[in-house]
Amino acid sequence: MITPDDERLVREHTVYACVTGSRAFGLATDDSDTDRRGVFLAPTPLFWGFTKPPSHVEGPADEQFSWELERFCELALRANPNVLECLHSPVVERIDATGEELIGLRDAFLSRQAHGTFVRYALGQRRKLEADVRVHGAPRWKHAMHLLRLLASCRDLLRTGELRIGVGDAREELLAVKRGEVPWSEVERRMTRLAQENDEAVSRSPLPPGPDLERVEAFLVRTRRASAATG
Repeated sequence: MITPDDERLVREHTVYACVTGSRAFGLATDDSDTDRRGVFLAPTPLFWGFTKPPSHVEGPADEQFSWELERFCELALRANPNVLECLHSPVVERIDATGEELIGLRDAFLSRQAHGTFVRYALGQRRKLEADVRVHGAPRWKHAMHLLRLLASCRDLLRTGELRIGVGDAREELLAVKRGEVPWSEVERRMTRLAQENDEAVSRSPLPPGPDLERVEAFLVRTRRASAATG
């Protein structure tokens, strides 16, 4: 359960908040949840005592999750798919000057490391889907849809150097998978093809080998100092 102090951090110190999931991907239907993600900047003095501020907070609203700025940057530098997609959401609900700076660093987080994290995550999810098929005779079709979307998103990132999370013209094709209208064998074939296309794209990608750690760290230090100066 969220504590009053944690809730205050989210309510008073959020620098960036957005909608993620199906509503950001262009895959929302009438029954879709609204997934909200955010980044809060814990005041620097909170780090000076023995009890540190939380690295993340769940809530206070349903389907809401927020990271403290440093933790968010750490995960983004590792090319965590969920965090990078949050940073590139087209549906921004709240942003201040620090959030604008964070958005301005989008390219600093992008690198060829995305190939390893996205595809490794996708492989783990595929194994879970295959287990579902063995046990229940069918996969969780919604998860299969999102796995295809994720693999296509990473492939395009590696090819272009830009992360676009909207599915565009692929919407109906993906929703057909969610409805279970595409045979599992065909879904498997698409997953395999997309994984191969990711492998082919990484060697020719315009992305740098790794993220710009120095640029991100300079932003974090500058932001912490400014917070300390104000209180």
